[in-house]
This record gives sequence, C-alpha cells and structure tokens, in this order.
Amino acid sequence: MHYLVTGHTGFKGSWLTLMLTGRGHTVSGLSLDPVAGSLFERARIGELVERDHRVDIRDAEATARAITETAPDVVLHLAAQPLVRESYRAPRATFETNAMGTLNVIEAVQNTPSVKAHVVITTDKVYRNVNQAAGYVETDPLGGFDPYSASKAMADLLVQSWVRSFLGTPTAIARAGNVIGGGDVCDGRLLPDLIEAFSEGRSPLLRYPESVRPWQHVLDCLNGYLSLADALLGGRGTGEWNFGPGPDSFVDVAHVAELVASLYDTTATWTRDEGDHPHEAGLLALDATKAESELGWHNKLTFAQSVGWTVEWEKATQSGADARATAAGQVADFEVLA
Repeated sequence: MHYLVTGHTGFKGSWLTLMLTGRGHTVSGLSLDPVAGSLFERARIGELVERDHRVDIRDAEATARAITETAPDVVLHLAAQPLVRESYRAPRATFETNAMGTLNVIEAVQNTPSVKAHVVITTDKVYRNVNQAAGYVETDPLGGFDPYSASKAMADLLVQSWVRSFLGTPTAIARAGNVIGGGDVCDGRLLPDLIEAFSEGRSPLLRYPESVRPWQHVLDCLNGYLSLADALLGGRGTGEWNFGPGPDSFVDVAHVAELVASLYDTTATWTRDEGDHPHEAGLLALDATKAESELGWHNKLTFAQSVGWTVEWEKATQSGADARATAAGQVADFEVLA
C-alpha cells in the first residue's frame, strides 16, 4: 500500500513514516523543509521516503501536482502550523496554512483517482473549551480561542462540509491532543523544554504548572490514525474521531516536570515563569470511547510509560545511539504490545 503523508518532515510525520515502513508500506511525503536538529534529520527519515515533495500546502497548484503525480492509495494529512504561541506571532500564515491549506489538500485528493482513503488530522483544540472535567466527545460544539485553535476548527468544519457536499474519496477526521515522544524539537513544547533543562541540570520554567493535559505517546496517537485509515479502506470509518488517552493520563504540567526530573535523577526543580503569556486552556481532554468501541483501538502505553519511553529515547541518543535505530526499536516494541 502506498501512503502519502503531508507534514512528513515534522515530529509526528517522521514517527509515522517509521511506523508505516515498519509495516511494509511505501511512503511518500509532502511538506516544508525540516527544522534544524529535527527527528527527520537525525533519524535520516528521508532515506525511507519514495517521493519527497517539498511543497507549501498554501500553494494549491503545487499541492495538486504533487499528489496527482504520486498517485497514492491513502493520504494522511498532517501538514499544519501546529503551535499556539506561533499562531499569535503569525496569525495570517496560521489561518492560511491550516484552513486554506487543508482545502487545497482535500481538493487535490478529490481529483486523484488512486486515493482510496483520506484521513485529515485536526486537534483536540477544535472543541469549544469550557474547562469541563469530562472529555469532549465528537458531537460537542467546536470553537477556538487562539488563532491556532480557531484555524484548526475551521479546517475541521471545512472537511465536514466538503464530504457532505461532494461525492468522492472516503474521508475521516482524526482529533488528538498533546503527544510526546523522542525527537520533538518544537519550540515551547513541554517535554523538549524539560529534557533540555534537566539533562543540563537546570531548572525549567513552567508557564502554567497547574494546566492539565491528556498526555499520550506519539505511537499510540499514530496507531489511531492508521486504525482509522484501515477502517476507511474497509468501507467504514467516515466522520469525526477522537484519539486520546484515558483519565489516568490527565496530569498537570508540574507533575510531568517532577516525573521527568526523577528519570534524570536530578535535584533541579521547576520554577514558575512569571512573564506575560498568551492564553492557554487550563483543562482539555478527549473521550475516545467511539474509537475504542467501533475501531477496536486503544492506548497501549500508560502515562508513566509514555514519559519513560520519551526520556529513554533522548538519553540513548544523547549517549551516541543511532537515532533511527533507537526510534525503530521503539516502534517494533510498540507493535508487539497487546
């Protein structure tokens, strides 16, 4: 099976390429260039890719040409401007990439006869967040406070409208939240900041230590995306789907920092960052009951295991282990878990 991954040079896209090739699939990619020091570079992911298109999805013509020329069986659309804080600095680019870029991809897929299934990745932040303790379900209202969240809600609604208005490729929407794993270098994300600080014996600064997030390992999340793609290929699975961890993984930022510190065996402790920061949700969680009951998907890793695997990968590569071999080893270990 030939998969096209948009955003394949990113953190999720790199792990997804490893997972797909590990399962024997052919993978092509469509993305911007990777950031310096990324997992894509460190693990030489480009060597695994059949066709490597460096395209900005805001360019409709180039996006359509790349998808049509590749002629994949499945498209997994991950390409996005993924950062809340960046969306405040560059709101126009965020809306253009996440909303109009998604339109360009879905239109190109519609016009590519080879594509049998299309999964569009949005986010847990598409929901109208009222800080409720219960996880949001797929039928809850959408919203979006910050430009990133609003742009992804727009993309989500755009896809829903498209698939209800036009006959074409079986398409589904996957919503997931805070994923963690080795090799993440995105600016302002918690685990990369904690790992950098504690590995150097420094005290990290936390913007919102009381904020609760549903922490999930990237491989659990990606396994959900592929379960959904398999469902589409089997003639079911259209609509919207949540892929998030259970309540045991709803943990506040301070607790995460303390666990990472213990894994680095350091006496350094976190410090509250008293600066002026943009709005972030205090509590945001998903209810993945639908995916569990209808797709047979479930999280394989607990919260502690997810953090442990992340730190284990970073420690190994910091000690000189090959980044791709270490990541591929974790993929293989994950695949055999029940």
